[in-house]
Amino acid sequence: MPTIILASSSPYRAQLLHRIVSRFDTDSPDIDERARADESGKALAARLAAEKASAVARRHRGSVIIAADQVALLQADTAKERVLGKPGDFAHAREQLLACSGQRVAFHSACCVLNGHTNRIDHFHDTVTVTYKTLAPETVESYLRQEQPFDCAGSIKTEGLGVALLAHIDGADPGTLLGLPLIPLVRALENNNISII
Repeated sequence: MPTIILASSSPYRAQLLHRIVSRFDTDSPDIDERARADESGKALAARLAAEKASAVARRHRGSVIIAADQVALLQADTAKERVLGKPGDFAHAREQLLACSGQRVAFHSACCVLNGHTNRIDHFHDTVTVTYKTLAPETVESYLRQEQPFDCAGSIKTEGLGVALLAHIDGADPGTLLGLPLIPLVRALENNNISII
């Protein structure tokens, strides 16, 4: 079996990948993740996943590289879509979550599997849309003190207390909301002759 490399420093993606792959290495791609002018959230996620895979593949010839990216877009009723990045601190996370109150957020997750031995490349994408409850400031602040999701797009950890902020989740793959669509990833690995079970 070829060496599998997860092109990420994210502990969340590593935990997700461990659900289906027992042994893999990680390597941070360290690329410029800024959006281009007029680039949609879906296109941005797809481009960054491909660029991450290419960057790491150059350092790990012959390995199977798994790279992913996620873009969260606030679809507010009164404004155009807004990208929700990683907040970095309490104040920005509070502002993000209050802006999401009662609104829908689309989480676009893209993945690229690059096989350095066969040169096969699989690209896939999935979207999960969540609807937030109407959030009181004190609820948001309590959540942020307990969960501290400052390194999470949209300031939410749905694998933890963040699920209590949501009214509804619309999507087919539970991994997508966490940043790595697992169902198509299994298919892509099997297409590369990597057995999961």
